[in-house]
Amino acid sequence: MDIPQERKVVTQIPGPRSKEWIARRDGAMPSAFPAIHSIVSARASGAIVEDVDGNRLIDFATGIAVLNVGHSAEDVIEAAERQLERDTHTSGVTANEPTIELAERLNALTPGAFPKKTFFANSGAEAVENAVKIARYATGRQAVVCFDHAFHGRTLLAMTLTAKVMPYKQGFGPFAPEVYRLPMAYPYRWPSGPEHCAEEALSYALDEMHKHIGEQNIAAILVEPIQGEGGFIVPAPGFLRGLAAFSAEHGIAFIADEIQSGMGRAGRWYAIEDEDVVPDIVLTAKSLGAGLPISAVTGRADLMDAIHPGGLGGTYGGNPVAAAAGLAVLDKIEREGLLERSRALGETIMARFRSFADRYPVVGDVRGRGAMCAIELVSDRATKEPLGGDVMNAITRRCLENGVIVLTAGTYGNVVRLLPPLTINDALLEDGLNVLDEAISVATG
Repeated sequence: MDIPQERKVVTQIPGPRSKEWIARRDGAMPSAFPAIHSIVSARASGAIVEDVDGNRLIDFATGIAVLNVGHSAEDVIEAAERQLERDTHTSGVTANEPTIELAERLNALTPGAFPKKTFFANSGAEAVENAVKIARYATGRQAVVCFDHAFHGRTLLAMTLTAKVMPYKQGFGPFAPEVYRLPMAYPYRWPSGPEHCAEEALSYALDEMHKHIGEQNIAAILVEPIQGEGGFIVPAPGFLRGLAAFSAEHGIAFIADEIQSGMGRAGRWYAIEDEDVVPDIVLTAKSLGAGLPISAVTGRADLMDAIHPGGLGGTYGGNPVAAAAGLAVLDKIEREGLLERSRALGETIMARFRSFADRYPVVGDVRGRGAMCAIELVSDRATKEPLGGDVMNAITRRCLENGVIVLTAGTYGNVVRLLPPLTINDALLEDGLNVLDEAISVATG
């Protein structure tokens, strides 16, 4: 599908046809699952979404980090189509070639020069749940440690591991037991300042695990190397290394949730690579399938093989069509140098974000790595009071009205995060950033 890679606004956004479709959606689907933006896409290609009214919007959201290789990537579509003609489903009754090959590729790509094995599921939440199952079984322990501002999914255990109550957890208890939450090393909001963040956060975490949980009871430490829904929080340098060292010393499985930060988003195959940490288990999803549902749990072979036969499974896990798409995604990232492109995009975005900080007092923090970049907005730089929801909504709404899709994030809802396709061209990126610049100026002026 070849859509011109340029922004074009031909109606008010949302337009009349989008409004009609959203009204139908409201009548047919639950209000608990709203569309973040009230537009309806007709088709999409590269970094452009064309809505049913003919507007072409620059996509800085990519389905929440699912389309690192862009919308409707031709080679991914062709790989999926070939597999659709061969076989669509096996459910583990028989094995299939794409799933085996994808497991081999992920075993080689994830950090660590030790034997690994990969289990496939459908979603990030399923990957999280299965990783915890594996860690608990292999260690014979029950406790799982997670962190403030984390997001790990919406199923019962994944929701328990997620930090933010509203909208993810409110009214859905009781929650899963043996989950313990510790402070994240969040440099911008660390009380004694970013220079003390890693040391103090790590010291507190180790003390809490020793005194209140017990090292001998902890099956896993689960952490996002860069927190996604939490607001693209990059942990203070050394914090993750300290957690990993503690895990290794005490036989705890260190699990890196790379569901949003992986597949080149943060400039490496996996964001944890920049932390000089080798996890025991790595979780992949979202952009692995480029829109097709697939997730992966890749871990040390001794952990993965600890569970009895039949202890892991799922009807659609390792679907051959999704696996074929995943192989094409890996090939495209390698062939087109998208890891390097991610880092280049990040340099451009971060430079622009720093200019925002120079011109707009509401920009309290600029952070990110690779093409996973964000600004945290505050009403007062001294107190760091989060900018209110009305203003945040005004920013995203004005962007949308002018043909750019952006998302907010963060525990306080005051972070603007960018997730452009890694294939976006420089001119389109610049155009989108100009729209965001103007939106911030108008909404906060």
